[in-house]
Amino acid sequence: MDSSRVQSGPAGSASLVEPAGPLCDHGIQHPARLAAETALVTAGVFLAARLVCMGPVAGLQWLLIPAILVAAALLPTWTTRREFPRIGLDHVRQTLWTVITVFVCVLPITFAGIWIAVRLRLPIPLRPAIDAQDGWLAWPLYQLLYVAVAEELFFRGYLQANVMRLLAARPWRSRTVPQSIAIVTSAGCFALAHVFVQGDVVALVTFLPGLLFAWLFIRTRSLLGPILLHGLANISYGIMALMLA
Repeated sequence: MDSSRVQSGPAGSASLVEPAGPLCDHGIQHPARLAAETALVTAGVFLAARLVCMGPVAGLQWLLIPAILVAAALLPTWTTRREFPRIGLDHVRQTLWTVITVFVCVLPITFAGIWIAVRLRLPIPLRPAIDAQDGWLAWPLYQLLYVAVAEELFFRGYLQANVMRLLAARPWRSRTVPQSIAIVTSAGCFALAHVFVQGDVVALVTFLPGLLFAWLFIRTRSLLGPILLHGLANISYGIMALMLA
């Protein structure tokens, strides 16, 4: 592992190709090995999550799928002694402002989309199912502490971070190209995972928020930003879908 480091600074100030804002390790000694590992781990996550949903433990998928994602993100990184992306507690204020700005901009667009779907008598995609026995407090806490944390640890902290490491292994004339590749790859796998687990092509709509989460990972140079936005997005979408349905 290259011993050079990216200097810390305000959110969004580091270049992806140096190699990446949230990462401190520059180079990789075995890019082919990292690429193969990332592909195999990602495929394994897809398969394991699908089996959980179809098997006798389907009733525990709310717990098992987040556990699978967290284990898949942390174990390979730990065994290979790679740097895991920072959470970002050293620049919470900047991250919060960025998350709030993005959320305020996206919220009315999401509301309009759900409203149009309802007016056209179209089914609301990925409409949440909230157990009345659990109440309204348990559901948002689950979305933030389990779903958002687990999915961002894997899709941004592991998958996107590894793509960024691989892209950093070669020079680029413009950082826009590797940034775009990393963002689209992360969001694409994020959407495909939802389709694969839920068995519904409508879940491809998660590609759009996936783009935001992936961009925010680079912009804020941390996992805190996408985790917070992911949680807020899930909670607000669920509330709007139930109110407008």
